[in-house]
Formats: sequence, structure tokens, C-alpha cells
Amino acid sequence: MSEAQRVGQLFLVGIAGSPAAEVARAVRTYHFGSLLWQGTSAAGVAADRQVSQAIQALATSATTARVRFFIAANQEGGQVQELTGPGFSAIPSALVQGELSAAELQRQAAAWGGELRSAGVNLDLAPVMDVVPSATASQNAPVGALQREFGHTPQVTGAHGVAVIRGLKQAGVATTAKHFPGLGRVVGNTDFSSGVVDTATGPESSYLKSFQAAIKAGVPFVMIALATYTRIDAHHLAAFSPRIMRLLRQQLNFGGVIVSDDLGAAAAVAGLSPATRGIDFLAAGGDLITSQSLPAAITMDRAILARAAHDAAFRATVNSAVYRILDTKQAYHLMPCR
Repeated sequence: MSEAQRVGQLFLVGIAGSPAAEVARAVRTYHFGSLLWQGTSAAGVAADRQVSQAIQALATSATTARVRFFIAANQEGGQVQELTGPGFSAIPSALVQGELSAAELQRQAAAWGGELRSAGVNLDLAPVMDVVPSATASQNAPVGALQREFGHTPQVTGAHGVAVIRGLKQAGVATTAKHFPGLGRVVGNTDFSSGVVDTATGPESSYLKSFQAAIKAGVPFVMIALATYTRIDAHHLAAFSPRIMRLLRQQLNFGGVIVSDDLGAAAAVAGLSPATRGIDFLAAGGDLITSQSLPAAITMDRAILARAAHDAAFRATVNSAVYRILDTKQAYHLMPCR
């Protein structure tokens, strides 16, 4: 891989589902290695599969060194189901899913995963592993108000999140435990609000046990939140916090891909330049940069390339992240290796 191709693997960019020419141009120019379904589609499985097949055809020697794409969607259920239409089930909210037995939920998740796989989607940005206290669920804008939680204890959340991870894995779809170290105790939604703070969650919090369960079940991706956790690191958003990255790597023993929440368009990071967002996430220990904004992703890509060109230590950091991403792509049969 060229340096530009390696850096391109660090991005999950929200252009999948855009006009074919725009997707092709972005992949050809910036070598982006993973694409995120942009917005919602009610076209159904067959139509979405055509889009996905056209995207995978872009994985050439010149663009990605023939490494194929993770094509991702937010397919949680309830109010957060991006792909609908013929061939897709109406997935209930996580709160309703939490009322099922773990075995039944795993069975249903395998069926939902099969629909995604048929549509060419191989990465689900789910399940939500945040634990929301029942007394404050309605005031919790990012999760509780949308019924995105499986329940109100780490045990219920962990067991049902693991069921979803296992069910989707049966279908060949990778999963993402989010939003570490948890958005269940905040008020604001980091997509639309800056300065979201959690003053309760510490490094020994029982609310981390749901994430621990997901890691023990082999979840390949963990998404880092864009809130500040004063009892862990009061000076950085989680996505830019080396302490929180170390907590995930060393205390919870996560060896997979650390993916950011949206660093492109989220209000939580609007006060930082895109270049700073991308570099600081990687420097803190992150791997895969999510950007709902194509212009922001382009700026981050250029800044990372420039930094890597003259900073050997940062270049090594970049390569370590790329290796973790490619290891996961190998596990999901996206590598060109014989």
C-alpha cells in the first residue's frame, strides 16, 4: 500500500448511498477504505445491494490496493433504523428487544443480519451498550429518550447486547459496541450539543460491565463517545483522551478497532478544526475515524498524511491503526490475500 492508501483505511466516511460518481471520485482521490450509509433508504434490500456492489467494485489496485470496503449502517431498530423497504424487517427498539430472552434476540438478530448481508452491508454500528438509569431515561437525550437502551442495568444491557453481537456475527456482519465509556448518564446529545459531561462514570464503574461483556463476546469494534468524563479525564473529550483509550485497551483488554463517534459534523467537536480532530483521535490511541461530512474527512486525510510524512512516531501510530483495521477486514473476508 502507498502511504495515501494506508491513511485512507483510517476512515469511515458518510458517502455510501450518495450518487455513484461522487463515491467513486472520493475513493479514487482519497482512497477511503470504509463507507457509511448516508441518511436513510427505503428502497429495500435489492436496490441497496446494487449500491453496495457498485461500491465494492471500486476496490482496485489504484484505489485501495484491492482491499474491499466495510459498508456500514446504523441499523439498531426503533427510531434508529436507516435501511427499510422490501426485504427489511421493522426492527423494534432496543428497549423492546431487551424484553426478549437472550436466545430469542440472538435468533432475531441473525435474521436482521442476514437482511443486511443481502443488501451488501457488512458493518452495523450497533449495539448500544450504554446503561441508562430508569429514573433519568426520559431526560437522557442520546439514548433513553429514543429507547436505544436494552435495559437499565449492566446485566440486562450486557446480555442482550451480546445476543445481538452473536446473532449478527452468525450472518457475517461485524458489530460495534457503543458509546464507550457510556452515554447513559448524560443529558445532551453530542450530535447536537457541545459540552456534554458525565460526572458519575469512573474507571471502576459497574456501568462499564456491559462493554466488558461485549468485549468478552468478541465484538470487533468499540465506538468512543464525544462526551467528557470528569472522573476519568476532565480535560479531554473521550475520543481524544489517552486515559480512556488505555482504560479500554488495558483494563477491559480490548484488542480490536477503536472507532470514533462522528468527528465530521457532530456539534461536540465543532470548536476544533477537522485536522485537529483526526490527528488528536489517532494520537490518543484511536483507529478508525467516522466522519458524516465528506469535506471534513478530506481535510483530516490531508492533515494526517502531512503529519505522517515528517513525524516518524506519528507514522508508526498510523500504521498500527491500519494493521488493526486490516486484521479485522481479513476476519470478514475483505482482504485480497490468497
